[in-house]
Amino acid sequence: MARSRILPRRERRDFSKSASRGVPGAVGLLHDLRGSALLEFAIVLPLLVVFVVGIYDFSGAFNQKQKIEQAAQEGAIIAGAQPMGDIQSSSTSPPGPASLLPVVTAVFNSLATSGVLTNATACTPPGTVSGPGTGAAALTWTYTIFGCSSADLNDPLIITINRGWVCGAPGPACPSGPPVAVGTAVTIQYPYHWRFNSVIQLLIPGANYAAVTQLTESATVHNQM
Repeated sequence: MARSRILPRRERRDFSKSASRGVPGAVGLLHDLRGSALLEFAIVLPLLVVFVVGIYDFSGAFNQKQKIEQAAQEGAIIAGAQPMGDIQSSSTSPPGPASLLPVVTAVFNSLATSGVLTNATACTPPGTVSGPGTGAAALTWTYTIFGCSSADLNDPLIITINRGWVCGAPGPACPSGPPVAVGTAVTIQYPYHWRFNSVIQLLIPGANYAAVTQLTESATVHNQM
């Protein structure tokens, strides 16, 4: 029985080269395959980049939204336990009622600790203040703090505290009769800078999306004092 002879590696390499030279168009076919692979990679790469950045960006926005919501809840819990003797004072020195300063500080610390305020060491609460309002907003104060974002120092952190929140404004509908719930609503607004706006142009040149979205979250508790 004849036994097949196994060629040494060097002979097999030489044989492969000679066979390629002996087959018409073999080298050209190899070049075509390599060229098509590079072309496919060049087409797929922008789509892959958009998907990766999109997933990262949207998850970042959702994560920041959750952190802002948590900060609003912490601020509302503290605000609901504060006295209301100074809430209608128009004094702005110190900024706003003294009873609201712990609320603003708690919200600020929560956002700074969670990483939402990327430049928290360069800004300090309570910032500028406006209030009280008139009519339904007679017990509402708004605090605005700048310089807390490393992306844009002009990004405002806006904290609105309404100690005169009543059911249905906004919130669950008021009952048909008394008692009517009276509480405190803390609303936080802070911008999120999208990265998706720049990479989408790899697929759709000239496409333009909003580069910044204002994330707004609120929390409400009943007044305890």
